[in-house]
Amino acid sequence: MADYRYYPPAYPPAPTQSSSMATISLIMGIASWVILPVIGAIVAVITGHMARREINASMGRITGGGQATAGLVLGYLQLGLAAVSLCLGICYFAFVMIAASSSGGFN
Repeated sequence: MADYRYYPPAYPPAPTQSSSMATISLIMGIASWVILPVIGAIVAVITGHMARREINASMGRITGGGQATAGLVLGYLQLGLAAVSLCLGICYFAFVMIAASSSGGFN
């Protein structure tokens, strides 16, 4: 049986901190659904990718991967919804213009 009282004490683990970019990504992802549809989504996606890169490079010292992922998901969903809405709006406008030209114009 070994005597452990002569070994030096183990060093405590380095403190971790949450990524501020991940927090910004999550906040802007939520804001993209509430007040800033396109701008918030773009910021959420950009800061989410920056946060993921920062977290992966920190080797465990920086946390917040879940926040970054949630911000990315919210941002990408909002951008996809905006793209579908834009396509539907263009198709509707084209349909109205075609219908108006074939019926002799607007009355």
